[in-house]
This record gives sequence, structure tokens and C-alpha cells, in this order.
Amino acid sequence: MIESVIAFLVAFFTSQAGISGAFLLLPIQISLLGITSPMASSTNLAYNLIAIPSGVYRYRKEGRFLPELAVSILAGSIPGIVLGSLLRIDFMPESVFKKFVGIVLLYFGFRLVIARKRRYDIGEVRIVKRSLIRMEFEFGGKTFSFSPPIITGLSFLIGIVAGAYGVGGGALITPLLVTTFGLPIYVTAGATLLSTFVSSSVGVVSYTIMGYPPNLRLAFLFGIGGFAGMYCGARMQRKMSEKAVRIMLAFLVFALAFRYLLNS
Repeated sequence: MIESVIAFLVAFFTSQAGISGAFLLLPIQISLLGITSPMASSTNLAYNLIAIPSGVYRYRKEGRFLPELAVSILAGSIPGIVLGSLLRIDFMPESVFKKFVGIVLLYFGFRLVIARKRRYDIGEVRIVKRSLIRMEFEFGGKTFSFSPPIITGLSFLIGIVAGAYGVGGGALITPLLVTTFGLPIYVTAGATLLSTFVSSSVGVVSYTIMGYPPNLRLAFLFGIGGFAGMYCGARMQRKMSEKAVRIMLAFLVFALAFRYLLNS
């Protein structure tokens, strides 16, 4: 059951930033459990399927879930994660690609650290304008906007990376939404978790078809711990300051970046 305890702690903290925490479980599988990399990736994705629903449910219950953002991310990440799964097994040059991803993540982590502090009255999301090219919503007395087509295009590129390394995508898309688009992390967390859930289901199917099914026993042990951790973390988020959540997200992004750079 130590796997469940580890997954609970990981999910409790990462879910507050809209990340499943699967990328932190990957080195545990490879280094401590000796699972080969493709199967470790598919097991990570299976963990997401078990752990994430509780976090999405909690964010939705509190009115801090934006379906339009989730759909925009999914429209790009689903085809991207399928392509990434194919590239991972066939011919992706890992060393060069990991260096590139690591450098990009270092940039986003730095942006998260130096971002200006913003204050919000934590409440529910209210849609102001809805169209195919622009979405506007109010949260905490402020108005925010994003372009669904742009989010979809970037999600496709991120989905390729997510599919290749079994990280679900939330760890890569969340810092982009917070730093580049300036969206509040209180709102993006639920959408990125849902997109990670759906894209992970596609990834599990892709890996299984190609002969690398997940380790179901390990995915279940990780998953039940993650399920509880996701719910508790999502409930706790509203009590955390935005700065605290941003710093926590930056720490996770830096951890992922250094793992990519060192492993390359």
C-alpha cells in the first residue's frame, strides 16, 4: 500500500495546480520498480483514469470549472497524444527532444515565479461572451478571455509530448495558460484535469494496441491513493493564495524540467 500513500501525497499537492502528478510517479516506476519505459508510461496514463475524476467533480461542484476551456484543450490534445504515442515507440530522438522540452519548462517556471501577485474573491465562473474565436468570463471580480482555436493548436503540440512520455498533458498546458494567457489557476485546474483524463484514456488504448498495456495492479494502487488526494487537494485549493499555488506549480514544473534535462 506504500504506492497508494505516495500517490495520495503527490495528487494532493499537484491537483491544486491542475496537474495529476503522473510525471512524478514515472521515475518511481522506472528506478524503484524496474518497469520498462513504455509500460511505465501506459501505467501512468491508467493512473490518471482512476485518480482524476474526484478532482474534476470537486472543482465542478464549487463552480470553478470551465467546460469551454476543457473542450478547446481536448480538441488538440487527443490527436496529439495519439501521434506522440506512435513517435515514442518508433523513432522519437529522446535526448534532443527532452532538452528542448526541459528548456521550455524552465522558462515557464521562471515566469510563474516572477508573475505579479493577483487577488481574487474566490467564487463561481460566469460566462460573459461565448463564440468560436473568443471566450470571455468573469471570476473574482475580473474579466478574462482566451481564443479557443489558439488553445487547441497549442494543445495539439503539447499532446504530442504528453503522449510520448505519459504525463497526461496537464503539467505542460497549465503553466502556459497561467503565464501566457494570464488565466487564474483557480479556474484552469478543473479543465486541465479533465483534459488530462480524456487524453489519458486515448493514450492507454494507443499503448495497449501497440503491445504495451498498463500494469493494472500498480495503476490501481496508485489510482486509489490519487483519487483521495485529488479530492482533498481540489477542496483545499480555494483556501490557498494564488501565489502559494503558483509557487507550488513552479516547483513541479522545475522538477519536470530538470528531469528531462538530466535524463537527456
